[in-house]
Amino acid sequence: MGRRACSRDRSTRVSPKVPFLDLAAQQAEIAQEVLPVWREQLTSASFIGGPEVDAFEHEYAEYVGVGHVVGVSNGTDALELAYRAVGIGSGDEIIMPANTFIATAEAASRIGAVPVFVDVDDEYLLIDPDAIEAAITPRTRAIAPVHLFGQTAPMELITPLAEKHGLVVVEDAAQSQGASGPAGRAGALSRVAATSFYPGKNLGAAGDAGAVLTDDAGIAALIRNLAAHGSSVKYVHDHIGMNARLDAVQATVLRAKLRRLDGWNAARRAAAARYGDLLAQIDDVRLPAVRPGNEDVWHLYVVRVDERDRVMAELGAAGIGVGIHYPTAVHLTEAYEGLGYRRGQFPVAERAADSILSLPMFPHLTEVQQTTVADRLRDAVPPR
Repeated sequence: MGRRACSRDRSTRVSPKVPFLDLAAQQAEIAQEVLPVWREQLTSASFIGGPEVDAFEHEYAEYVGVGHVVGVSNGTDALELAYRAVGIGSGDEIIMPANTFIATAEAASRIGAVPVFVDVDDEYLLIDPDAIEAAITPRTRAIAPVHLFGQTAPMELITPLAEKHGLVVVEDAAQSQGASGPAGRAGALSRVAATSFYPGKNLGAAGDAGAVLTDDAGIAALIRNLAAHGSSVKYVHDHIGMNARLDAVQATVLRAKLRRLDGWNAARRAAAARYGDLLAQIDDVRLPAVRPGNEDVWHLYVVRVDERDRVMAELGAAGIGVGIHYPTAVHLTEAYEGLGYRRGQFPVAERAADSILSLPMFPHLTEVQQTTVADRLRDAVPPR
């Protein structure tokens, strides 16, 4: 009788809910630092630019190891501004991975440039340097490697390739704040880089924000001009620009979070190591791998499973927050059907889109939560 009662207890026990992301925990950690500054900003009505923006730009430039950071409105605008600042224009081709968020391509399309997609490697799902070389044409002007999921693309191979063909490299560093590879820290590995501070990033604002990073003072000045309606002096407009400035409210949050970024990234690495131990015995789950020489900051923890949509649904029903990054390779999205790409052209990216599953990953993720995720995933994966 006692055994049956215990069995009934187990069968009716409700699993703890595990969110995909816990932004509230981050905000609570910085609230006491941020709120007094926000009150001062409300009093002074200092919302655009000002000392908080200046300080953040300086601090982030020092953190990454670049000469200049220009804070802007979001990561997509940062990419567009970076492309424009290195002279990319209408009809120019930019080579980029098919496995990325659409912003990498969208920013190119907004200035009339042509995204040229290539496949990724099967081990790390990062842009394949061999595929880059095969895609170069007389119209190619740039390569846009994406530091995906928290680790850097193979820049030690891409940079010499770009130099060989006279191409500029524009890093998409939106998922890699604090990451590094054999060639150095993400955001400091090319002539210009763009990043996003969308709230869910490793370094996230309390709304949209982004930045362009460069060692080139001329590029930094042009970015700043373009982001302020093409103006460096009020009502004097040198270029057709855009309204893409970073506001002081977001800079305040970013300064507070930047002071914690290394600690939070270390917590993500610890969580990734725990996942590795917890999931190692599940034969039907393919775990993510880290490129040799990379220090991954685990923006996302992406596994691969068969019957992904069913597994995802079962995890959701069990209270586990999961995501897909990304369910459709960019070349197969409706937005880019006019470029004429076809299914099967980039098989690695396409297979990944059908099998990848992002598990909960954030600095405040607990061992108990991860154990719950592993148990529910073990229950959901199909047997071979």
